[in-house]
Amino acid sequence: MSDALRQTPELVTLTVNGSVHQVQLDSRTTLLDALRDHLELSGTKKGCDQGACGACTVLLDGKRIVSCLVLAAQCEGREVTTVEGVTVDGRPHAVQEAFCRHDALQCGYCTPGQVMSAISLLAEGRAGSDDEIREFMSGNLCRCGAYPNIVAAIREVAGQEATSR
Repeated sequence: MSDALRQTPELVTLTVNGSVHQVQLDSRTTLLDALRDHLELSGTKKGCDQGACGACTVLLDGKRIVSCLVLAAQCEGREVTTVEGVTVDGRPHAVQEAFCRHDALQCGYCTPGQVMSAISLLAEGRAGSDDEIREFMSGNLCRCGAYPNIVAAIREVAGQEATSR
């Protein structure tokens, strides 16, 4: 390999789920690969690796992103939240509990990305109707077809949030 193509690893500081991590990464390493291969956070799944399926959805500064399309180095100084970081006082997040109650997961592969997108759309106030939920969850694919159950789970949590205000 020519010296022009050889990449020198650089020290990247990532804040993930409230913890600071310093990792040596090639500058071309995606956030997804940094999470899975360097920080051993396997909850975020690698699906299409092209940003089309949503399996790798995480929150970056509270906004959902597909982590396969973002370089890890771009996340320095920002807060990354993965599915491992959404528990509340050691208990599953309300969205995770609702997914279980509504059987909104089958094979489970897409579930972490679905959960992260659902948390984000609820925070954005985009769960006003089933159509709105479907629209804002459309970037997350489920090969098992659990869509009606996913919508029901999100609707339940949105109702809980509306009544708790």
